[in-house]
This record gives sequence, C-alpha cells and structure tokens, in this order.
Amino acid sequence: MRFFEQTLGVYFDDLDPFHILHNARYVLLFERTLGAFWMEVGFGAFQDHERPEQFHLVARNEIDYLEPVRGVGKVRARVWIERIGNTSLTFAFRLLPHDRDVDHARGRRTIVHVDPATLRPARWSDDVREMLAPWTEQA
Repeated sequence: MRFFEQTLGVYFDDLDPFHILHNARYVLLFERTLGAFWMEVGFGAFQDHERPEQFHLVARNEIDYLEPVRGVGKVRARVWIERIGNTSLTFAFRLLPHDRDVDHARGRRTIVHVDPATLRPARWSDDVREMLAPWTEQA
C-alpha cells in the first residue's frame, strides 16, 4: 500500500487565539490533500458530468487531535484508502510536522459514491477499484 502526501502551509489566519491551528482547519487541510490525491489518480478537481464515477458525498469525518500545531509554518498531510466497500470508501489521514514523523492528528473520512441524477448510493465500478487498489490497505 502506498500513500499520497503533500506539504501545506499554516498561516496566521489558520490559528486560534492561542496561536494553535484551529480545529476546523484540520478538515480543510485534509480536504485540500484529497483534492490533490484525486488529481493524482486522474479525477478532475471538480466533478465532471461525463465521468459519473467521480460523484460522491461525505458520510463521515472523524479526527483525533494528538499534538497541537503551534504557529505558522509547514505541515505534511498524508492520505491513503483504508477500505473500499460496495458504495463507500474510507480514507485515512495523518497530519504531521514538516520535519518529524510524529502525528499532530489522525483521522478518517468515509464517502459514498452516488448516482449524479438521483443522489442514491451507487456501486463503485471495477475500473475505479482497480485505479485505487495501489492506495488501499486491503490490497
């Protein structure tokens, strides 16, 4: 299994009054990393009506905050696929300092693939499963 990782900036407006990364910003950093991941595997930045396999909705986010990110600087966000179900997919992620392998946070996001017309759950295609297999723990 491999992971996707990118370096992201933490800016002054990302901080709370204690100069710690605001808890809501962790989700934003994860979201940006997932967008870059989807681009890496061949999906566009926005959902393309010509490619219905790209349509999904977020079913769940969970984050464990382990060590505060203090002040401005850089962090690394790492994502991989923990599990692909019939219609769902669970990403796992870590937020790490730029220069150490210690977790600031760990979490998961579960998405559900949906039919773009009905927004009802739809089965992931075999092509998508094959494309995502190298990034998946269960592979």
